Amino acid sequence: MREQILNTKNEALSLIINAKDKIEIDRLRIVFLGRKGRLAKLTSSIPQLPDNDKAQIGKLINDAKKAIEDTLASQGAKIKATRRQDEKEEWLDVTAPGIRPEIGHLNPVTRIIWELTEAFEKLGYQIVETPEIVNDWYNFESLNIPPHHPSRDLQDTFWITENLLPRTHTSSAQVMLMEKLKPPFKIAIPGWVYRCERSDATHEFYFTHYEGFAVGKNISFADLKGTLYFLLRSVLGNEIKLKFRASYFPYVEPCAEISGSCPHCQGKGCSACGGSGWLELLGSGMIHPQVLKNAKINPEIYSGFAFCFGPHRLAMIKYKVNDMRIFNNANLRILQQF
Repeated sequence: MREQILNTKNEALSLIINAKDKIEIDRLRIVFLGRKGRLAKLTSSIPQLPDNDKAQIGKLINDAKKAIEDTLASQGAKIKATRRQDEKEEWLDVTAPGIRPEIGHLNPVTRIIWELTEAFEKLGYQIVETPEIVNDWYNFESLNIPPHHPSRDLQDTFWITENLLPRTHTSSAQVMLMEKLKPPFKIAIPGWVYRCERSDATHEFYFTHYEGFAVGKNISFADLKGTLYFLLRSVLGNEIKLKFRASYFPYVEPCAEISGSCPHCQGKGCSACGGSGWLELLGSGMIHPQVLKNAKINPEIYSGFAFCFGPHRLAMIKYKVNDMRIFNNANLRILQQF
């Protein structure tokens, strides 16, 4: 028993003297002096000793305890003094210039959306955010696209249930909003859309749309054309040439696709534009009478137009990029070039 007490004391003193920080000092205090520590276990065995040995063993344990406590206090003070000296040597000049943190950079697509928003507001459009998860009625049927309609094949769709889907175009909000509004009104809707497409240089399974539509009395195709010229030139500059050509979308009639002169070859023809000198920008047209009826608006009294930009496509044209996947890259070294 005496040898065990002596060995415990010597072990404790050796470990304490070699301790490097306060955390180690506190740990050793618990190991040797804690309620369940090494000395406490030795003390608990005293009642089992012969009466002649109890007093001597008790004194040995108390002496060991005092020696450990004194060494803990001494080493703790030494560590504290050393730390203060280190702090003095590592003194920090708070007036010295700091290192400027790297800040973020606006994505080119975000810039296009902001520029479009500013242009829409100049024309008196109300900017509205709408749900990304919609039902089949708003995304397809209310827009004159019934089940099994061929145009559904042009929009490969993710389905959540038989009736719910992530919207394939921001046009899904047209009837949703027209049901709540009384003409005249002008609405612009930015947002993400989702299509089950293979990712490549000109396609992604998620990308941005910016919808615009207006309903009122005596609205004509000339109003649509003037609106699109203003919006596109606000974003792409006055130098861009625009061309309207007939197309087909079930929810507008008559309808037209708008193309812009290729920025890579200035309309002369290159691989980016397939040699045509033109790049497709958006689809547009006069809102189909059936769509107005679906929204409880009388097409005999009111007319309207609708169109939808692809900000990713506009960013490709404005910044002369031939792969839209670049814009979904979070690498600042790439984005800071724009």
